[in-house]
Amino acid sequence: MAKGYWVSAYTKINKPEQVVEYSKMATVAFKEGGGHPLVRGVAAMTQGAGVKERTVVIEFDSLEQAIAAYNSAMYQEALKILGDACERDFRIVEGVA
Repeated sequence: MAKGYWVSAYTKINKPEQVVEYSKMATVAFKEGGGHPLVRGVAAMTQGAGVKERTVVIEFDSLEQAIAAYNSAMYQEALKILGDACERDFRIVEGVA
């Protein structure tokens, strides 16, 4: 079975303190959903339209698990905290089996 991944590329952070609060709750939510962080930090290098901002990759045992964690009540609360604190490209993708 292929793994599932949350991939977040932040393009602009407007309210860093709010992002920190979101991150605390989001970390609990994805861990409760079975997720494991693979990447968290500012890009070391970018190409094309890449922006040197925060990038996060969370691995789950399956795509279904990644989607369920996103839809969990706790993660949805974390998103409310995040609000308009940043602009980001968030995706859930299936890994190569």
